[in-house]
Parts: sequence; C-alpha cells; structure tokens
Amino acid sequence: MENGYQKPVTLRNILRFAVPTIAMTVFMSFYTMVDGLFVSNLIGTDALSAINLTAPVIQLVTAISTMLAAGGSAVIMRKMGEQKSGEAREDFTFLILVNVVVGLVMSALGYGTIGPVFGGMSLSADVAGYCAAYLSRYLLFTVPILLMNNFTLYMIASEKANLSLICSVSGGILNMVLDYVLIAWFDMGIGGAALATGLGYSVTAVVGLFVFSRKESLLHFEKPVFRWRVLLNAAANGCSEMATALVTGIITMMFNWTMLHYIGEEGVAAVTIIMYVLMFASSLYTGYSYGVAPMISFYYGERNCEKLKKLIALSLKVIAAISVLSAAASLLLTEPLVSVFARPDDPVYGLAVTGNRICTIALLFIGFNIFASGMFTALSNGAVSALLAFSRSFVFMSVTMIALPLILGVNGIWLATPAAECMALVLSAFMFGKNRRRYQY
Repeated sequence: MENGYQKPVTLRNILRFAVPTIAMTVFMSFYTMVDGLFVSNLIGTDALSAINLTAPVIQLVTAISTMLAAGGSAVIMRKMGEQKSGEAREDFTFLILVNVVVGLVMSALGYGTIGPVFGGMSLSADVAGYCAAYLSRYLLFTVPILLMNNFTLYMIASEKANLSLICSVSGGILNMVLDYVLIAWFDMGIGGAALATGLGYSVTAVVGLFVFSRKESLLHFEKPVFRWRVLLNAAANGCSEMATALVTGIITMMFNWTMLHYIGEEGVAAVTIIMYVLMFASSLYTGYSYGVAPMISFYYGERNCEKLKKLIALSLKVIAAISVLSAAASLLLTEPLVSVFARPDDPVYGLAVTGNRICTIALLFIGFNIFASGMFTALSNGAVSALLAFSRSFVFMSVTMIALPLILGVNGIWLATPAAECMALVLSAFMFGKNRRRYQY
C-alpha cells in the first residue's frame, strides 16, 4: 500500500499532512487562551497577569522535551527514509523513556524555583499568590505534558495527524469545560485553571501510549536500545527548538519587567492579551511546519531532491498566503479580540488595542522565520536551525526590547517584536540562500 511519503508532491497532498496539524496547533493555542479568558472574567486581570508571569517557568520546564521531540522526530524519520525502520522504532522507544525521566527531574526543579523566582519580582501579594497557586498545580502534569509534546509530533510522522487533531480538540474541550466547572462551580480559583489545562494536555499522552503500543502503527514501541549517539543527535538537532522555548521564557520575563517598569501590573495584563493574539497566529505557521517536517526529513533521507525542492517552493507560497490573511484579520478584529479579555472601560483595554495594532506588523515575517528554522531541523542541520532560532528569539529581541523603549517609550515595547522579526527574516533569507546548493532545494 502506498504511504503518504510516496505520493506526488502537490498542494493537495501537502495540505493532507499540514491541515490537521495546523488545526491541532491552533486548537492547542486555545488551551492557554481559554485559561486567560476564564481567569480574566471570573477572577480578574491580576490573575491574568499571573498566568503570564508563570509562563517563563513553564517554558523552561518543557524546553528539553521540545528539543527531544523535534530533534528526535527528524532523526527517526530520516532513518525511516533510509529503510532502517527497526532501528528507528528502537530509538523512538528509547527517546520516550528519556522524556519520562526528564519530566520527573524538571518537575522537581520547577517546584524548587517557585519561591526564588516570584519572591524577587516586587509583585503585590495578590499577584504573587496567584502565581504560586497556578504553577504549583500545573507542575503536577509535567510528565503527561512532555509525553503530549512528543506524541503529537510522532503521530504526525506516523501519518496519524487526524488522530492527533482529535486528541487536541478533545483535550481542548475538556479544558474549557473543566475551566468553568473548577473555577465557577467549585471555586478553585486560578489553581482550577491550571488543573484544567493539565488534564486537557493529558488526553494526547494517554491516547499516545495506547496507539504506539500497537504493532500496526508505522512507529510503535519496541525493546529500546540505548544508543547514546541517537540521544546526542536528537539533542543537537533539536537544540534550536529548546533555545526557542528557553529564550521565549526569558523574553517574556523581559516584557514583563519592562512593562512593570513603565506602567505596572496593568501593562503585564495588556502584554498577556497581545501574546495570545501572536500565539494564535504563530500556531498557524508552527502547525504547517510540523506537518511538512516529516516529509522534508523523509525526502532528505531518501535523497529525493526533486520532491524536496517542490515541497519547499510550495511551502513558501503557503506561508506567504497565511501571513497576509492573518495580518489583515488581526487588524480588523483587534477591538473584538481585546474586548474578550478586558472591558472597554478598563485601562488594560486601551493599552492592548494599541499594542495589537503595532504588533500585527510582525505577522508578515513570523511565518517565514518559523518555517526556516523548522526546515533546517528537519534537514538534520541543528546548527543553522539553532542560529536562526536563537538570533530571532533572543539576540534581536533583546536589542529591540532594550533600545526601542528608551527612544519611543511604551510604543517601543510594542515595536520590539516586529523589528526583531524583520531582522530575523533577513538572516533566514541569507541562510536559506547559502545552503541551497548543499540540500538542492
């Protein structure tokens, strides 16, 4: 039976891989947004600020899993393309076990950071309490969340993107229902929101354990072989994804500290709303990149330059179309989007409306940068992928975040993201052209 990797590279066949993953990542972005929606409306904007303030710790905890999931998927699918399926399955099982161990360690480290992190931020007693309550419940689900990160990508690689989508939708619906039940009915406050999110994420983890236990799956559990070189290759190849997760946490903290300095906790709430909008739009590009990454890895392992070239050319056109549409939608829907989280008479509303209109410029560049980094990861070039991700997420953001507010004040904070993404696009285009002959895309 012909599998999806053997079919011709057409827009229809690409979208067969990508549409479920786009829908999946968009729906996954709702997890955090739904928490923000219920928390801001049922508890208040102080609690909404707390969710944003805890985000860096959560991103630090999950960074290693993100690295192993993205890097491991590329390594394993390359072996599948090289007709080494048995070895690929042994490596898959080994990397899943590594993730379980990492989850336990990172959960313990996360609990150890709660006091030191929030104790040094000069927060009000209410906001600090919200932060501790949210994070302490969230960390209970560290292992299921790490398994979810991995199983999501491996389901896509195993041509089970539709199942991954169903899991994400089911988990998201469970999250929404539990958010209301735990906050409104059981009066569990922000801790209830964290429990709802963790249980929602756990759906993919539980289903994945059953799916990959079946021999019928393209990838399935076999007796693991501890090949440490595979672990090192997965880590090196996925280091860009880990850098992105780590740096996202650092940049979020920089945003928060800058806003606390210029405006106060209301500014942090406004930043949270803007991040939701950017996260939603970015999920479109991330979902597409996740969908086509196994195809890129497979064709690279197969040395099929013709299919690889056509896949990447069509992908750039898709990214361009999504970029224009998402930017236009963000501009047109700014006020309705912001009003979901803050009332028009709330000072947070005006800040967020202005910020969203400025930050929307970034949507024209983000997609190309996300795809470029993901493409090089899929091609097993972790060094270039890491350079792109680290420069985009840390170097350029740090420069713009420090310099622009000094010149333009609060508007400089909003302009930092579009400016950094534009700089990153120049670097992405350079690396794309430089490596074209090597990979023949």
